[in-house]
Amino acid sequence: MEKVIVQSNEKGVRLDSYIAGKKKDLSRTNVQRLIESGNILVNNKIQKISYKVQANDEISIVIPEAKEIELKPQDIKVDIVYEDSDIIVVNKPKGLVVHPAVGNPDGTLVNAIMNICKDSLSGIGGEIRPGIVHRLDKDTTGLLIIAKNDKAHINLSEQIKNREVKKIYIALVRGIVPENEATINMPIGRSTKDRKKMAVVKNGKEAVTHFKVLNRYKKYTLLEIKIDTGRTHQIRVHMSEIGYPVVGDMVYSNGKNEFGVEGQMLHAKSLDFKHPITGEQMHLEAELPSYFKEIIRTLEH
Repeated sequence: MEKVIVQSNEKGVRLDSYIAGKKKDLSRTNVQRLIESGNILVNNKIQKISYKVQANDEISIVIPEAKEIELKPQDIKVDIVYEDSDIIVVNKPKGLVVHPAVGNPDGTLVNAIMNICKDSLSGIGGEIRPGIVHRLDKDTTGLLIIAKNDKAHINLSEQIKNREVKKIYIALVRGIVPENEATINMPIGRSTKDRKKMAVVKNGKEAVTHFKVLNRYKKYTLLEIKIDTGRTHQIRVHMSEIGYPVVGDMVYSNGKNEFGVEGQMLHAKSLDFKHPITGEQMHLEAELPSYFKEIIRTLEH
């Protein structure tokens, strides 16, 4: 249990906003759930979310332990681009979370892969990330490699670490990008203002993004993007930072777009890597999702 005493210069703030400001690792939604479940008390009493805190209020916060997530195979349709006895490469659809986490205990790509592969998945990713070598955000579509055994997993992880895996993305961004080609080299780390977001920060990890203009439209630009590093939300953060956010991105732009798309228009189009067991050079591609193609067609007319 954690206790907080409200200072006189902090009074008048809504309870949920006050706690969210104090506990940067909790989202406002999480705070509201904790208040409603009686895990946040004001002077030992349950208060409404909208309660305005007063000077000298004693607020106690209890964060329950996370429940163990039990992984179950689930019959979720996934487009398999390539499969052999060592790896499986899928074309991840929009809206599918890669692995279970708080708020997404099931219905993930891992649940789907467990149903396809049964017991043949690498255990290196840990109990809730079996076979997961790299990730894509929930609303990013496209190619993702899953390792079926530990040997394949170790080799693929090394290739990624040594920047030997070539990943090409297609993105539709807001605004007209003037350069035909450019490289963004800005370090990325956890945002100091919002712990759930990433940001360009001085002491962040190196992040390198190369882009090339494929087409310019009236208010948008279609880009081919290659990343050397795989930082969390890298493309979305970098494009937003230089003023050309990915269309539909609800986190790193206001998400407004004339197409009504929710979630970033970002697609992992191709992967080049060496097969982790045979050493054969692999090149795999995944077509743009139909909604993405439809919007491009609209822009071209």
